Amino acid sequence: MRAPIGTFDDARPAIDRLELLTPPVADALRGWHGDVPVDQLIFVDSDPAIADTAGFVEHHGRELLDQSANCVVVAGKRGTGSTLAACVVLSRTRVDVNGLVRKELGARKASFAARDTATGETGMEYGGITPIGLPADWPLLVDAAVVDLPWVLVGSGRRRGKLIVPGKVFAGLPGARVLEGLGV
Repeated sequence: MRAPIGTFDDARPAIDRLELLTPPVADALRGWHGDVPVDQLIFVDSDPAIADTAGFVEHHGRELLDQSANCVVVAGKRGTGSTLAACVVLSRTRVDVNGLVRKELGARKASFAARDTATGETGMEYGGITPIGLPADWPLLVDAAVVDLPWVLVGSGRRRGKLIVPGKVFAGLPGARVLEGLGV
């Protein structure tokens, strides 16, 4: 199968590659209820050594920079309480953590979650976190620019491999809130 974006040697429906995904991502695909059929979520195999955006687009095509998104875990704090959330923004932008994220979470302070917290709470590898398979009770803040893209390259839960999904998928994920200006 040919991937809808980018140049990849190995592209297949993610539902057919569950053995290469982390348990939370595989479980989310097995129980898929999205508006887009699960076989339209594509897994592309890739070298984990170039999983970070810069290396990945250098190897697989610079045009992917405008078609890829990052998913980062943030922690919002208010008093003694803390809320974990995920944010999805285009790879060429950064998350407005101290502005829009803090406001959306009703937090006094917001910051990127510690690496151990992000991986421990998601069950995914650092550098491969994806919004598909996150804890269902987490807020999922998605930049509107991501949802507007026909296809988006995003992590697969592991550093090896990526998912290519229609942008509108992100708006239908559990806890999703689509926001203008999340990526700045």
